[in-house]
Amino acid sequence: MLREGMNGFCMALADSVPGVSGGTVAFILGFYDRFIGSINDFVFGNMEKKKTSFSYLVKLGIGWMTGMVLAVLLLSSLFESYIYTVSSLFMGFIAGSIPLIIREEKERFGGSRNILKGIGFCIAGILVVAGIAWLNGKTGVASMDLGQFHIGTGIRLFFIGMIAISAMFLPGISGSTLLLIFGAYIPVITAVRGLLGMDFSYLPLLIFFGLGVLTGAVTVVKGIQFCLEKFRTQSVYAILGMMIGSFYAIMQGPATLKVPQPVMGFGNFQILAALVGLALVLGMQLMKERR
Repeated sequence: MLREGMNGFCMALADSVPGVSGGTVAFILGFYDRFIGSINDFVFGNMEKKKTSFSYLVKLGIGWMTGMVLAVLLLSSLFESYIYTVSSLFMGFIAGSIPLIIREEKERFGGSRNILKGIGFCIAGILVVAGIAWLNGKTGVASMDLGQFHIGTGIRLFFIGMIAISAMFLPGISGSTLLLIFGAYIPVITAVRGLLGMDFSYLPLLIFFGLGVLTGAVTVVKGIQFCLEKFRTQSVYAILGMMIGSFYAIMQGPATLKVPQPVMGFGNFQILAALVGLALVLGMQLMKERR
């Protein structure tokens, strides 16, 4: 119970910030296959598998909810007040995760031959994330106000929720990074924090977002499991490409604030915060190896 709760807590901390996904934490700590398998069994398995997976997911979920609530209560103000520090930390997370995933892929599924096989998918992943981030900067999606209900915003949030939750299950780009790319990170975090403070004006649009998350969770897991089983190399390198592309999205993050700030560059990059992010990822890898 305690181990599953701590695993869920660590996943939530990763899912709540634009950096490493909860799937990456599961991958690094060594319970990713069980996590994906349990979700798949709960949705598509027989009654015995449903019971076993439900028990595991409840334990994981308690830790996840605890970590997410704590993160949401702190993150919206932290993200706006210390944007360059937090963004540097996110970059350290990602920079530390990429070589770990590459090493794991090589050890389990082959060497240079697989790298050549996956390089095109890696480039495609980079272009997709960087392209979405660039378009987001041009269209100004970040101006969403979830306290004012509009059906168009609700439909947009539904699909954003579907896409973002899929990233939670992938050992790569985080759902929060996708929210950042689509300009929805600060609006969603602010809305959840407002709802926790009993401001129910945010509830209708958060329901649209939540329905998108549930729909994505049910429909995406089967596809992820199929791709990782049948096209693992292509899938993993596409994920790596998305992680690399998310550096550009995080650099654009300050421009998505309510009061836009200059995009991140060498002048406001904070190396100490990046090293802390790197150390956290490496620490999780050491925990896995000790186990």
